[in-house]
Amino acid sequence: MNLRRDANRIAKAALRAADPEEALLRHVRVADGVLFAGKTRYRLDALRKIYVVGAGKACAPMARAIEKLLGKRIGESCVIVKDGHTLPLKRIKLREASHPVPDQRGVDAAARIAEIAAKAGASDLVICLMSGGGSALMPLPVEGFTLAEKQSITQQMLKAGANIHEMNAVRKHLSQIKGGQLARLAAPARILSLILSDVIGDDLSTIGSGPTAPDPTTLATVDEIFDRFGLTLPRAMPRVETPKPGDPLFKRVQNLIVGSNALSIDAAAAKARELGYKPLVLSTTIEGETRDVARMHIAIAREVQRARRPAAPPACLLSGGETTVALKGDGLGGRNQEFALAAAIDLRETHGIFALSIGTDGTDGPTDAAGGCADETTVARAAAKGHNARMDLASNDSYRFLEAAGDLLKTGPTRTNVMDVRIVLVTAS
Repeated sequence: MNLRRDANRIAKAALRAADPEEALLRHVRVADGVLFAGKTRYRLDALRKIYVVGAGKACAPMARAIEKLLGKRIGESCVIVKDGHTLPLKRIKLREASHPVPDQRGVDAAARIAEIAAKAGASDLVICLMSGGGSALMPLPVEGFTLAEKQSITQQMLKAGANIHEMNAVRKHLSQIKGGQLARLAAPARILSLILSDVIGDDLSTIGSGPTAPDPTTLATVDEIFDRFGLTLPRAMPRVETPKPGDPLFKRVQNLIVGSNALSIDAAAAKARELGYKPLVLSTTIEGETRDVARMHIAIAREVQRARRPAAPPACLLSGGETTVALKGDGLGGRNQEFALAAAIDLRETHGIFALSIGTDGTDGPTDAAGGCADETTVARAAAKGHNARMDLASNDSYRFLEAAGDLLKTGPTRTNVMDVRIVLVTAS
């Protein structure tokens, strides 16, 4: 078996399943004057106007799908995408903004989204497109607060070691649009949110900071976080509570996930089976330190080879989710490249195992690579170019190491984002 070729084929199948346009069209269709979204129906002749708003790195192809479905029925619109992620559209207005650091363009575009939502009436439908990156692309601070002040608070929290859930709780309460507040602005209109999930567990309140989902956190949560970390606001924060689970306004909101990491892993498993491997999905919710996750994957692969458990070779181990890298050096790389480098070290004494890790958005850390791959020859090939695997891992220099080995993966922007996909192929040694 050609492991490198097969791993690339499996990765491509995972990326195709994450294609935002195809993913949306698998869940939404129009027939006989009815818009079908999942199990919900919207009679088009009963709708006065259809507005389209949204934000995220994958939203341009999602918007193109909506144009194909609804065409001239689309009214006012504003969808925010990352710089360089636009597509030529006829009706839906795309606006670019900065990611991951918000900028004034994002504030202005988010204000336009709020303006459109506020126009909607009881006979209107607001279609909201959301994908990874939406929170940073759609910043709209509460009245009286500036973007710079909000960024200052974010930096304070990062330095204090706040986790993503604590960050989101504060962000929602410093925003006019997040934490269900876009749904509040659009009420009493009906809202259809079409969501490409980049969050482990597909938590609706976390994806893009949940602009059309109930917010389980409260102002008391924010106060507790600030007290615990010893944080301070530059001035008094407006005390506006976000809408909660059970709020009647959500009776007219449909949040529909059209794409996720699990769907990509399922597609990868199907391709692996087609190529003659027994697929084994380890998990789609993998978190933790990247190099530790890599060692765990290779340990399981060795068990497959040695003891034929938990599956017999040829096998394909699959996992999804999003790991983290504790930066200790000044090298260049990303979590998927670091996975490949750490895997390469443990693969030196093996034969018949190939590992690949790729970010579905086509970017991995501050690099032009989507990820990397490794086999038993990777370390030797990089060493021939003057690289020491353990030293490069210690300095988080996975990009240059894999570049020297010829094991970088480059896809360019994919205009999707459903976290990461890891593939380990195992044959008999």
